[in-house]
Amino acid sequence: MTGRSLRLQEDDEEFTRIGRGVYNRTMADALQTVLTVGMPTLAVLVGILVNNTPRGDLRGYIDHRFDALEQILNARFAEQKADLLRVEQVMDARLRHLEEERQR
Repeated sequence: MTGRSLRLQEDDEEFTRIGRGVYNRTMADALQTVLTVGMPTLAVLVGILVNNTPRGDLRGYIDHRFDALEQILNARFAEQKADLLRVEQVMDARLRHLEEERQR
């Protein structure tokens, strides 16, 4: 080993010479902790922000589709009701005609 790497290890146990650079164990541990905790936290926060927007859009789209379906069903029920009313009137007219014929 060179004199400088020996001096670094003798003077301060937190520093170690690796290759051409100096490795600070305390700073590396703190950086590792920050990255270990911070990166997943940041990823979760970004995911939450990204996922919130499409949910609102999807909910609006689904509400719009249900409203359109409700209008279609209401229109069909109104048509069926009108058809049943017409059938009822025809049947009523036929019964009235039969009653009049019977009374004669």
